[in-house]
Amino acid sequence: MKTIKLLAFLTLSISSISIINAQTSTTQSINEGSIDDQFNYVLRKSGNFRGTNGQMYEAVSRRMLLDLQLHTSDSLKTLQVKLDTSKSTINQQLSEISSLKTNLINTQLDLDQTTLEKNNMSLLGVSMSKTSYSMLMWSLITALLTLLIIFIVRFKNSNAVTKAAKKSLLEIEDAFEEHRRTALEREQKVRRQLQDELNKQKGGN
Repeated sequence: MKTIKLLAFLTLSISSISIINAQTSTTQSINEGSIDDQFNYVLRKSGNFRGTNGQMYEAVSRRMLLDLQLHTSDSLKTLQVKLDTSKSTINQQLSEISSLKTNLINTQLDLDQTTLEKNNMSLLGVSMSKTSYSMLMWSLITALLTLLIIFIVRFKNSNAVTKAAKKSLLEIEDAFEEHRRTALEREQKVRRQLQDELNKQKGGN
């Protein structure tokens, strides 16, 4: 029991010294920078100490791991909100593009019908020449095509943003899963080593 208490005291002491030394050498903290920076910060703040059996161990602050988990969760939620917003924008733009296509088709049908008429033409009760009528209709078509192109470009840009956000989300999830797996393996290794030490102590008694 005394050996375990001594080992725990040494672990906490070395971890505290490592954290204090790291804080004096840099202004960065677990609450600053990107998720990748925070992972690097946790790894940099991990302390090494030698156990009573002569083997080297690594200690990671549980507080930093909890903070990192919280920051990662917040980042994932933020990305999800951005994805939802992008999807809503895309759906709205698709609806607008569909409406523009319908308007364009209707305008073209009207134009085809008017080109079959001769001499006098009427638009909203106003008579005008065939040339003036055609110029007006083509102007409308040009304006609608311009709007259609603008919305198509905006749709492609939104789609690119959505893909980039999904890729970033997957990268963050992979990095977090890898870090969690590594931390779990380290924790299991330390527990086995501590258990072996306890078994040795019991065997010695």
